[in-house]
Amino acid sequence: MANKDTPELVFLPLGGCGEIGMNLNAYGYGPSHARKWILVDVGVTFGDHTTPGIDLICPDPEFIAEHADDIEAIFLTHAHEDHIGAVGLLWPRLRAPLYATPFTAHLVAGKLAERGLKHVDVNVIPIGGAVEAGPFHVRYMTLTHSIPEPNALAITTPAGVILHTGDWKIDPDPLIGDSVDIEGLTKLGDEGVLAMVCDSTNVFVDGESGSEATVRKNLIELIGSLEGRVAVATFASNVARVSTVIEAARLAGRSVCLAGRSMHKIVDAAVQTGVLKDLPDLVDEADAGSFPSDKILYLCTGSQGEERAALGRIASGSHRHIVLGEGDTVVFSSRVIPGNEKGIFDMQNALAEKGVRIITDRMSPKTIHVSGHPARDELKQMYQWVRPRISVPVHGERRHIMEHAIFAKSMQVPEAVTPRNGDLIRLAPGRAEVIDVVPNGRLHLDGSRLVPADSAGLRERIAISKFGYATASISFDESGSIADGPYLSVRGLSELDGSLADESVDILEEACEEAIDGLSRRKRLDDNAVEAVLVRAIRKSCEREFGRKPLVDITIMRV
Repeated sequence: MANKDTPELVFLPLGGCGEIGMNLNAYGYGPSHARKWILVDVGVTFGDHTTPGIDLICPDPEFIAEHADDIEAIFLTHAHEDHIGAVGLLWPRLRAPLYATPFTAHLVAGKLAERGLKHVDVNVIPIGGAVEAGPFHVRYMTLTHSIPEPNALAITTPAGVILHTGDWKIDPDPLIGDSVDIEGLTKLGDEGVLAMVCDSTNVFVDGESGSEATVRKNLIELIGSLEGRVAVATFASNVARVSTVIEAARLAGRSVCLAGRSMHKIVDAAVQTGVLKDLPDLVDEADAGSFPSDKILYLCTGSQGEERAALGRIASGSHRHIVLGEGDTVVFSSRVIPGNEKGIFDMQNALAEKGVRIITDRMSPKTIHVSGHPARDELKQMYQWVRPRISVPVHGERRHIMEHAIFAKSMQVPEAVTPRNGDLIRLAPGRAEVIDVVPNGRLHLDGSRLVPADSAGLRERIAISKFGYATASISFDESGSIADGPYLSVRGLSELDGSLADESVDILEEACEEAIDGLSRRKRLDDNAVEAVLVRAIRKSCEREFGRKPLVDITIMRV
């Protein structure tokens, strides 16, 4: 058992364990009272129907922010939003040097500027570069993924070496960037790896994830066979896929129009950092409509059904410049992220209603999308290269992490831990184990403020969205008699004909009057007693009329 002065190597996930997205990981070294830390990735996830009014959600950094003076550096593995999206939101609480390779650094600098943090420097690390950060030596190692410059981090400490994989796959022909650094990974394994902290996203998928080269061949063939206007929806961050679509359009004699803010931003970053070279002239959205239908291709954001993305606005008919209709085709070179099914299918139905042909990866006889995460054969290969003593599965829901631990044991990994967000895991000395659980949770970006996920305002908003809202105002004179009112107003409730619930307000006001009539004169002079009886009367009457018990606000005046 280590005493308080024994240096320990610990791993602390604050996001990304129990969910896919919102990654925030911390590594600490030193005795418990004097640890130095580095952070790996600071990501977001996105709001949905359960979080009305919330677009961005990030990990709560409360624990690690309390140790901000001991954070040596923040390392970013790659530029996906679930790994860098919270940098601008959380950096003021962490205030540590940032490190990233060129493409990622370019996008992070933009995010910081958007938050008014133009003075914060992002240290650009060359591909394969290394950084000394306190007791940590961190080396970037090239992997492949669905975005340029994905990196694993080889983290060397006095207690051993950790390989933090980030997001990855094994693509033998990645089209953009280098292939997996097999030699470096094998050498690392030969020298001895204490722990591998590894992506679990596709642990249930047999075989291999597939190559971007295969997708390029098939998309060139598909797009070359289509007539009418063509739109391709894909993840803007997959620059190799973007490059493929542009090449397929060129070979089909089509000019390309980028549609969507993210598409423009990513392509600009790729050009500025030299990831994309020899890009053909692109067509402005305002000019694309003048092209013959068989001479234009729209490369769109919105593959996940986002209403405000380019394809969502095209489907709803609200896009200012782009219109699709009979004889046109939309190709979805993307996967359906769990939870987005309804939005995607609604958008596809809206397009189909316009006469647009829909082609998805499942409908196409040939592969037009591949995952950016490792399937089981790729995981097996990584374990054979690295041969860690400890497996630490991350980047997955609970079922992914548990299955990954079982899989690692089948690869003869001696130890495996199954972390949850907030678990402080000692990796050395001794066996790997959870030694503490620290404060953790989620912060929601509510307007311009980061607030806890369970904040009163958000709870109230959710309740209003579910049950509706009612307000009543009433005036009493000095004797406790009603001087004016009660006046009722309701929101979020409907009459049987679908109109706002105005006609039923008379019934609610009558219920309030009856409730006041039942109060003694003494209680009419007590605001708390009046408020309580009116809230009960309104909720009971609303439940009878609408089947809902709304939130109720009461205004009482004394005249």
